[in-house]
Amino acid sequence: MSLVLASASPRRVSLLDQIGITPDVIAPAHIDETALKNELPRKLAERLAIGKAQAVAQDHPGSFVLGADTVVGVGRRILPKPENAVQARQFLELLSGRRHHVYGGLCIIAPDGSAHSRLIDTAVKFKPLSLEEITDYIALNEWDGKAGGYAIQGFAGAFVEKIIGSYSNVVGLSLPETKNLLTGLGYRPQ
Repeated sequence: MSLVLASASPRRVSLLDQIGITPDVIAPAHIDETALKNELPRKLAERLAIGKAQAVAQDHPGSFVLGADTVVGVGRRILPKPENAVQARQFLELLSGRRHHVYGGLCIIAPDGSAHSRLIDTAVKFKPLSLEEITDYIALNEWDGKAGGYAIQGFAGAFVEKIIGSYSNVVGLSLPETKNLLTGLGYRPQ
C-alpha cells in the first residue's frame, strides 16, 4: 500500500527519511489555511492536518495519506509564516525570553478511509534576544516560510533555552507519533 504525503514541505520529507519512510507520492493539499475567528492555535493545527489529509485522500483511495500542519502559538495568539521581514522581527521580539508552544497536527487516512488524528504539543523557551541577534537572524532569511518566523534546526537553535516535548515536531513532524500511528494502522515501508 502506498503512502501519500499531503504536504510540499521538504522538511517533512527529510524527517520521514530519518525513520526509513519514503512517501510514494507527494501531493500538496490546497486548502485555505486561514484561522477561523477566535480559533486557538492547537485547534487550528488539528483542523488543518485533518483538512489536508481529507482533501488529498479523495484523489488517492486505498492509500495511506499523511496530513500535517505546524502552528506556533503564544497564548491564544497564532504566529503564522511571516509575510515579510518586518513581521518576522515582530515575532522574534515577541518570542524573546518567553515560552511558546508549537502544535503539530497529524492526520492519517487509512486505506479503508478511516481518519486517525493526533495533536502534539511542544513547549519551547527562547532566551532573551538582543536586537543584534534578531537583526542578524532576519538577514539570514531562515524565517521565510517558517511558522513563528524561525527554524529550530538552523541558526535559531541557538535561541532555545529549553524544550519540552518532541524536537521533530518543532521542525515540522513528530516522528514518534507518526511512526507509531502508521505502524499501528498496518503501514509497512516498502
